[in-house]
Amino acid sequence: MIVFAQFAGTSPWFAVNAVMPDLQQHAALPAQAVGTLTSAVQLGFVAGTLVFALLMLADRFVPQRVFLACSLLAAAANAAIVVLAHDFAALVALRFAVGFLLAGIYPVGMKIAASWYRRGLGAALGVLVGALVLGTALPHGLRALAGDGSSLVPGSWQAVVLAVSLLAVAGGLATVWLVPPSPSHGAAAPITPKALGLIWSDLRLRASVGGYFGHMWELYSMFVLLPAIVALRFAGHAASGWSFAAIAAGAVGCVGGGLLVSRIGSARVAQVQLATSCACCLASPWLLGAPLPVFVAWLLLWGATVSGDSPQFSALTARNAPASVVGSVLTFTNCIGFAISVVSIELFVRAAAHWPMPLVLPWLALGPLAGLWMLRPLLRPGAG
Repeated sequence: MIVFAQFAGTSPWFAVNAVMPDLQQHAALPAQAVGTLTSAVQLGFVAGTLVFALLMLADRFVPQRVFLACSLLAAAANAAIVVLAHDFAALVALRFAVGFLLAGIYPVGMKIAASWYRRGLGAALGVLVGALVLGTALPHGLRALAGDGSSLVPGSWQAVVLAVSLLAVAGGLATVWLVPPSPSHGAAAPITPKALGLIWSDLRLRASVGGYFGHMWELYSMFVLLPAIVALRFAGHAASGWSFAAIAAGAVGCVGGGLLVSRIGSARVAQVQLATSCACCLASPWLLGAPLPVFVAWLLLWGATVSGDSPQFSALTARNAPASVVGSVLTFTNCIGFAISVVSIELFVRAAAHWPMPLVLPWLALGPLAGLWMLRPLLRPGAG
């Protein structure tokens, strides 16, 4: 039920991105609106994460109720897009609100899971992040179903947005009704600014955090550019279907990586996946025009590995941070990582508007290359 709630509650994250072609046509939005609206969500998440952590809302109140309240409010903010589509400033504000409320869904869901899984948290983390990835992909899948107006979902972008909102409501209700409070639930330590210094001064912590930052440079920019990449070879609902498949492949990467941790360790799993997604970026000029089966295989491999290392970076950071400040370290690390994603999204959306994809995509590899270099201390024999 926690996995379902995570999947459903995070589905509004990329709802607008999935219907952007329809929304741009309906409301005459500017070409770079996708970057602005996505950045608004990311900035909202940064702000929300800080507020929720500083006020310790998930500790002062029952986490399941916090999850429900944020799911209901995020669903409402997402559904309001249908009414306010022609007001771009309102759209930006609504996407910021969705991002802010996601800070009471994604991290709170992880906290609920951690309270139940004292052992085997690494594998549970892989499944939970995989659920987040599936939630991110879902709006593309719904738009694929709605594409020709003859399948399960009526053929309109409004129906996709409203369906995502209803699913978020279902996730919140499932959390309250079907996930009881854990007997091991306890209050977290207050957020402390000294954790910021530890991120840079502690060698092992700097290694895992640096790898995560490189990962974040690539991840969300790839998600934003993906519909345009797929549109080079597919059109209409088929393009939405392959966008869904590429992002959803990340769930396989997350779960598969979690299963490998017991054999080769989190650092090695993160390295292999980060290196593979880096190679996918660098090889993109040749693979964009490759035969269709090769193009699809590349797309799915990239989707699997661009997300698959995420739970391992979280696990490494939690493991390497001192126990007294682990919550603070994770909070600040997530905030900085999502701020990096905003810069990357803005740069790459603007670049893609002026240059062809074969010239733009290889630059996504800068993040993974820097992350691989930072990760080296954790890959030495005996580093774990």
